Amino acid sequence: MERPLTASRAVTFVPGAAGAGAFWSPVIQRLPATWDIDVPDLPGLGAVPARDSIANYDDLVAYVKARIVRPTVLVAQSMGAYIALSVALRHPDAVTHLVLVAATGGVDVLAHGGVDWRADYTSAYPTAASWARASVPDLTERLHEIDVPVLLVWATRDVLSPIGVGRAIEARVRRGSLVTFDSDDHWVARQFADQFAATIESFVELET
Repeated sequence: MERPLTASRAVTFVPGAAGAGAFWSPVIQRLPATWDIDVPDLPGLGAVPARDSIANYDDLVAYVKARIVRPTVLVAQSMGAYIALSVALRHPDAVTHLVLVAATGGVDVLAHGGVDWRADYTSAYPTAASWARASVPDLTERLHEIDVPVLLVWATRDVLSPIGVGRAIEARVRRGSLVTFDSDDHWVARQFADQFAATIESFVELET
């Protein structure tokens, strides 16, 4: 039987520093067709063309927020976590649920033994804007302000965002739950697309 609430869900997927919304395609294909899904590319990141109006990550926060037309489930990968956390903190009425996957932005990953991704990023995306490699503020001390359900999805052996990062976030948010997959793949959401999509659907429909 189809869940009666699926038609009302707005979901915004934020990619990581690669910038391409297509990252989420394997997951979105497995979600209810009734969900209203927005998947923006992030100008200036990866191979996504830059825009004059976007000159830093905070401009991307404003860019993503401007696309939200009604309260949304906000799902973010890696560096996109800074954008999602910032939207949730600055515009709490715009977010109904928060899903962070292998976060590297908005938290002090290096303090948990994470490997800095920026050197490899420069080689992989030589045309990315120079600010794409910039550090962003650590929002750890503000996580307790987030008052929506937070789902944290991590690979158990991710060197870019170690499991300790997920546990630290879980300990600080008010309504957090951590789900792990036995993997070393930073793109764990794509590796386990079936399970990840089912996890999101259950989380959104059961957590209010």
